[in-house]
Amino acid sequence: MAHTPAWRNFKRTEDLTVVTAGLIYAGAVVHAFDRLPGGFALIAERTLLWPGIFLSLSLGAPLAVGVLRRTLARYVWMSFRAGFGQTAQSILTGVALLAGAAAFMYWQISSAANGGRYPAGVFSGYAAGIGILAAQAALVRVLEKHPEVRREIEV
Repeated sequence: MAHTPAWRNFKRTEDLTVVTAGLIYAGAVVHAFDRLPGGFALIAERTLLWPGIFLSLSLGAPLAVGVLRRTLARYVWMSFRAGFGQTAQSILTGVALLAGAAAFMYWQISSAANGGRYPAGVFSGYAAGIGILAAQAALVRVLEKHPEVRREIEV
């Protein structure tokens, strides 16, 4: 069955948000390897290993633990009902939030390159955010199969 344009836009926005966040993260990691002090092992640990663990946990837990899955699915459904990803203003707000997070990561890298604190936490936090975004995108597909949701999103 075909879905309403609003649902297709919402689903596309969820997917593109995950992809965009991943690309921003990949760019920040490449930038970190170029700018951060320390050897390859230290930078890889702080930008890939630990953040990978946080991403896995923040993606896996909401999909595996029933109460978390139901809560996040409810949030995803409320986001759709509120119009997220269906208007230009909504999409521009999401892009602005991603750009702000990216600017913060690059600022942290620049600060560490000039003798500031090492930005380990910002990478783990951003990766955890990507995990939650990916869980939301996955739950969009789960919601499509729910009978009550199907009645509202199918043409």
